[in-house]
Amino acid sequence: MGLSKTERKQRIRRRIRKVSFGTEARPRLAIFRSNKEIYAQLIDDNKGVTLAAASSRDKDVDAKGTKSEVATAVGKAIAEKALKLGVEAVAFDRGGNLYHGRVKSLAEGAREAGLKF
Repeated sequence: MGLSKTERKQRIRRRIRKVSFGTEARPRLAIFRSNKEIYAQLIDDNKGVTLAAASSRDKDVDAKGTKSEVATAVGKAIAEKALKLGVEAVAFDRGGNLYHGRVKSLAEGAREAGLKF
């Protein structure tokens, strides 16, 4: 019998995390996508700390429109926070999700706002 959807996603997540590692100069941009919301964090894996975070639940993020439009706004918000910290390049961690839909919208929003990955 094949793997369940969550088991398959966990395998993909572990495989991504083997190669995606965040440092202070180039933190990891980790994405978590639930059914309703989307979250993004900049993580320094050397120290084990979150440098910045943005989500669709934040007050400063415009949560109007479709889920993809909201994801783009979250991408722009995390990019602005990163640039304030002096971070220009990140390692992208899609968190086991396909690079499609909301994850892609968030990445494109972050690129538009000035992040490189």
